[in-house]
Amino acid sequence: MGKFIKRWCQRFIFICIYGLFIYQLWLFSHVLYWNQHNPTTSAFMQHQLNSLKEKDPKAILHHQWVAYEHISIEMKRAMIASEDGKFMQHDGFDYDALQNAFEKNLKENKFSVGGSTISQQLAKNLFLSHEKTLWRKAQEAAITLMLEKVMSKRRILEIYLNMIEWGNGVFGIQAAAHHYYGISAAALTAKQAAYLASMVTNPRYYDNNRASSHLLKKSKIILKRIPSAKIP
Repeated sequence: MGKFIKRWCQRFIFICIYGLFIYQLWLFSHVLYWNQHNPTTSAFMQHQLNSLKEKDPKAILHHQWVAYEHISIEMKRAMIASEDGKFMQHDGFDYDALQNAFEKNLKENKFSVGGSTISQQLAKNLFLSHEKTLWRKAQEAAITLMLEKVMSKRRILEIYLNMIEWGNGVFGIQAAAHHYYGISAAALTAKQAAYLASMVTNPRYYDNNRASSHLLKKSKIILKRIPSAKIP
């Protein structure tokens, strides 16, 4: 009986490891595909669409892909200035930011600061949920490595700008530019770009509270940082 249980335990462990390996291959195949083809949806977009449809079965997402060269330089700089100042230097992880976030969260005894890079945020948005679990963080790290090894910094930033949330049912910079200013992503000024970049931490809230003092203060800070931001 003991040998029988041991044999089935070994088989179960093998199946789990094999399943995990297949899942990683599935993720990697998507990263390879999206290096050459534009994503049309993401895990987070699907989650938000399902939430919207619970309230309104006819709900849709506003999303339109726009090529990297058709996004204003100011918008690219604003996003890096806001979310990831070392984007061009790191390998997917900003270890100083992670340490600072860990120390602040430990001091406040709650998870209030993430310290995630643009690459990490993209990994989470494309494939994962927003649950704060050790498994999700570990998987996020693995996908981040895949993105950094397969894609150029330019491609990572292009997909990121096109896929992140910018309001209630609004995804991607082209839809955001139309939603807030009635213009294309190429026409965004530095001031407009700074405002949009300041929204990404809580886009649905700021969509409904566009004159928030915190939002306006943050956008002014980002505006000052734009000229020094390095972009691919």
